Amino acid sequence: MHPPRRRAYPRSWTPESVARDDLVTTTSARLGPPRRAPVETVSHSVNRFTITIDATAGEFRQQYEREVPPVPMEDLRALAACDAPWQEMVALMASAAPLGFAIYHTIDADPFVRFAGDRAYCVSYLMGNHTIAERMFRHDPAILLYAPLRTAIWEDAKGPVYFSFDQPSEQFRSFGNPAITVVGVELDRKMAALLEHLGLTVPDALCTSAA
Repeated sequence: MHPPRRRAYPRSWTPESVARDDLVTTTSARLGPPRRAPVETVSHSVNRFTITIDATAGEFRQQYEREVPPVPMEDLRALAACDAPWQEMVALMASAAPLGFAIYHTIDADPFVRFAGDRAYCVSYLMGNHTIAERMFRHDPAILLYAPLRTAIWEDAKGPVYFSFDQPSEQFRSFGNPAITVVGVELDRKMAALLEHLGLTVPDALCTSAA
């Protein structure tokens, strides 16, 4: 009677890797082929506004960051640590961001892309207000795909400077929930007020959108 034939493994394999391979093979045979999970596809369009700036990128960046301040993260953590009432969070953001928006994160590409020889400039922001976003989040947590909003100050090698962002109501309308869309329209109006405060042209669509 011949002895059972042993599997041949490359010399680089270790006993641990052989055991792991046997486990994967056994598990795959037991579970069968992977199941395809359902995928929902939502097609939607959005207006992107690009406004020409009559200033240098540095000058407008200073103005923008002065009117849209950083989120007061230490204060937010303090409220969370003591389990403060939500209304205290609303009051804090109203005080910290009088125009309704604060900066959650800044992405400055300039120090990195210059290594590739690029002469263009862009700094982008995650800008918003989580106390406003919460009014949409309660209906669909996936709204965080678009909240905070994305904005960008940029210029190509030839100039001039631009300020770009997508229309909030069109992004949030894609969730098909009127309770979310109405907050998106409110954000349109807040964006219009911010642009006016910055001395920029206000696109008509921000003032005429409807839920």
